[in-house]
Amino acid sequence: MYHDISLLERVCYYFLTGVMGILSVMCLLCLILIIRGPKAPDRLLAVNMLGETVIAFIAVLSVYLDEGYLLDIGLIYALISFLAVVVLSQIYTAACRRQDAGGREKKEEGAAV
Repeated sequence: MYHDISLLERVCYYFLTGVMGILSVMCLLCLILIIRGPKAPDRLLAVNMLGETVIAFIAVLSVYLDEGYLLDIGLIYALISFLAVVVLSQIYTAACRRQDAGGREKKEEGAAV
């Protein structure tokens, strides 16, 4: 079965399989943190980490399958993931500003009465 590949190729095969397993576990833990995160910034950080983990998984899969086009897909995914995190950050900061402004208005109304 393994007579046609060298020992180094077999070690590389098992190493990449192990790395993909670890990255899969990391993706699962990130999903759990996204769902159960205690606060919104923690969830936002988990979304960013999930994107980075998927990019690493695509890069390892590219080496594993010896397909160069997967690296291009990983780069495109990195750009989309970055933009998604920036947009989510802007939405979160805008919501915090609105909530902060609403709290200040209530305090001013209470002090004026």
